[in-house]
Parts: sequence; C-alpha cells; structure tokens
Amino acid sequence: MTEQSTDLRETVRRRYAAAAVQVTEGGSACCGPAAIEIDDNFGSGLYTGGERDDLPAEAVAASLGCGNPTAVADLHEDDRVLDLGSGGGIDVLLSARRVGPTGKAYGLDMTEEMLALALANQKKAGATNVEFLKGTIEAIPLPAATIDVVISNCVINLSTDKQAVFAETFRVLVPGGRIGISDVVADDALTPGQRAERGDYVGCIAGALSFTEYRAGLEAAGFTDIEISPTHAVADGMHSAIVKAAKPRTADTGAERATTSSVTPGEADSAAGCCGS
Repeated sequence: MTEQSTDLRETVRRRYAAAAVQVTEGGSACCGPAAIEIDDNFGSGLYTGGERDDLPAEAVAASLGCGNPTAVADLHEDDRVLDLGSGGGIDVLLSARRVGPTGKAYGLDMTEEMLALALANQKKAGATNVEFLKGTIEAIPLPAATIDVVISNCVINLSTDKQAVFAETFRVLVPGGRIGISDVVADDALTPGQRAERGDYVGCIAGALSFTEYRAGLEAAGFTDIEISPTHAVADGMHSAIVKAAKPRTADTGAERATTSSVTPGEADSAAGCCGS
C-alpha cells in the first residue's frame, strides 16, 4: 500500500471513529442518542419508520449510508450475509431478521469504535445470528465460498483499492452468490478532478468510480448480471446507486469446492479477526 493510500485509509478510519464516539457519548436516559448530522441524501432517513423503530436507537443514529441495501438485496431464510463496512450495525441487524435464526449476518469493519458500538447494538437487539469481524474490505477475513449475499452501504467508494474489494467479494461468495450494494457513483462525463472535488463534499474521500468504471471493475472480478441503477443525486453529477451482480454458478473451481466442503458454518464463524459472540 502506498503512503497516500495509507493516509487516506487513516482519514476514513478517524472519520468513522469520531462518528461512533459521537453516537456513544451523545445519548441520554430520556432522549436517546443524537443522530449524526448529515443531509437528507444520507443516513437513517433512507430507512422506513418501521425499520428504524425496531432497532436500537444507537444503530439508527450511527447510520452514514447513502441507501438501504437490505431493501433491494434478495435475502432469504438461511442465507449467510456479509455487510462490508458495517459501522454501527444497522444493515447487519436488519439482515439478521430477514435470514432468520438459521441464517447468519456478518458485519466487517476496520474501526474499533464502530465495532464496539455495533456489538453493543447487537446485545440490545438480542440478535444471536450476528457476528462482527475486524478487518478491511480489501482483505476479508472469511474463507472462500462461504457467503450467499454481500451488501454494503456507501463504503466501497471510500476504498483506495476498489478492484481488491471486488475481487475479495467475488472470492467469499458461493457460486451463484450475489451482491446488493448502495454506493456513490459518478457520471461518466466527470473528470477525475471534478469527481474528487464533488466527492469531497459528499464524504467520498477516496473517490467514487464512474458508472462505466464500476461495471468494468465488477466484470474484471468475474461478476455477471450487473445492474447499476441511480436512485437519487447526492451532488452535481454524483449519484447514490443500487449495484447488483452475481457470481456465476459455474465459477465453482476445484479450490472453491474444496473450501465449501471442508468449512462448516461454525468454522467460518471462527475465522481470523472475529469480534462478535
């Protein structure tokens, strides 16, 4: 990793650590935690009232996303779901309810403060089919072919190595697995300089990809059935978008078949970097 990439990752880490501390220290017995200040294009307002009411107030207050990936991810009973950049745990807890007690929802985050907040929210929610992992989205601490669905909420645009994120996502998915991601995507006409300037406004510190670049990155990783659909503008030429794609069922290489047959859900749960129960 270059010095610039290291600096950018540390900038992202500090930003989200500060957000977690704000939520943790901003609560009171009578009023609950104050939501992180953010405009209408981001945060808890993108979830339904029913979703917000059924979760710990701290999970809702810590929401920094640009969408609601659980609303579009095709989740089923028994699914194993991984949330990249899980923050305070709002999407993990929502996913855990949809996959049921026989499914599993993992959250991956590199920030100690966010992981501590997420674990507290898991306890308040009484979620027993949830596990939070410490690590980066460029090096997911789970074995290959152990996840059915990968979700993420406005986090991949923060990565300094997005192609590594796509490759790692592809690796951990089972053949036939799928992604349902909310992310910030730029118009193809914007120059890198324009994207950097406008991305700074919406918090995309490491730079959003264009629609064409996003599709090309997913294709290079091996994904098919790619759909990138803008939902609302977050800045001039910058959009919140829903990204869907699938790992081909024929992508079951010999190594992946061996991994799938030799790794039980319990063994996957104890992968390196686990912080959850």
